[in-house]
Amino acid sequence: MIDKDTYKTIKSSSKPVLYKEKNSKFYGYTFPVKNEDDIKYSIEKLKKEHHAARHWCYAYQIGTETISYRTNDDGEPNNSAGLPIYGQIQSFNVTNILIVVVRYFGGVKLGVGGLIKAYKTSAQLALEASNILEKTINVHFLLTFEYKNMNTVMRIIKEKNLNIIKQKLEIDCQITISVRKKEASSIFEIFNHLFEIDIKKLKLEI
Repeated sequence: MIDKDTYKTIKSSSKPVLYKEKNSKFYGYTFPVKNEDDIKYSIEKLKKEHHAARHWCYAYQIGTETISYRTNDDGEPNNSAGLPIYGQIQSFNVTNILIVVVRYFGGVKLGVGGLIKAYKTSAQLALEASNILEKTINVHFLLTFEYKNMNTVMRIIKEKNLNIIKQKLEIDCQITISVRKKEASSIFEIFNHLFEIDIKKLKLEI
């Protein structure tokens, strides 16, 4: 089995989509997020924007190797809002995403089945309005070497078409490179076999 080194996410926040059901209005939003601070900020911003709404239900998923997710019904009946929203995240196979559906109550109760349909549809419409793209999972390596080995290092970087993230070129040089996860082992071995060049794995970059 080939270890997957790509994932799908959204490029930017979507414009709100509106779904109506029996006078209730459901506004669906998507946000690209990488951590809980991003999530908190986006939800608080929406609550200010839609301060007269009744519910701000959401679901999010972050991570590529280790997945973290949460659903929130925000006062709606259990599992009638957050889970249907999260189901669309799974259906579209996206991560590093927050979907919020803001509800203005229209005076007519929809029942649990009606709510599930409304929140699912709102999340689906919001995802369809978003720019979904595929990204690679990358690993960062730190190369440390003396200046005399610069040509060797740069030749390999050019040959293997590696991305330089940052560099400090003095008597003792340091270059941070970004490598696709599936190529990380072979790139590590190439530099590791060179006696005067030290290579250290830094982190998984998404």
